[in-house]
Amino acid sequence: MADNTKVLVVANRTADSPELLEALQRRAEEGGAEFTLLIPATAHGLAWAADMHAGDEEAKRHLEGLAERMREAGVNVTEAKVGAAEPLAAVSDECHFAGYDELIVSTLPHRVSKWLHLDLPRKAGAATGLPVTHVVAHSADRPAAKT
Repeated sequence: MADNTKVLVVANRTADSPELLEALQRRAEEGGAEFTLLIPATAHGLAWAADMHAGDEEAKRHLEGLAERMREAGVNVTEAKVGAAEPLAAVSDECHFAGYDELIVSTLPHRVSKWLHLDLPRKAGAATGLPVTHVVAHSADRPAAKT
């Protein structure tokens, strides 16, 4: 039996988007893929200046249930992790400690995406040497957390 292709999925505000889910389902249909979700712990606004770990709790809450919803949609999610606040550092750190074959980077559209202004998809590919699929999500709605 061939090894599964390990795919690192990097998203934040778009992690629950239908566009990302559809892209992961398409990739899953190609077969032989297992996915790790990585949410950089990016704080919003001035919170980061006061506390560089301000985004940790939000990222952890975001991950709660996300992996399970993706599994229910047929995506083989093996892990869900919170990464460093700076997205390129989060990707680099994760790829340094675990072997991946592909990256999927999900962003908002260019006019509102901080990650695209930082050129994250290209820089992540250059830093890791991995092929990158860029998914643009036009909605970033998150379902309410289940209690």
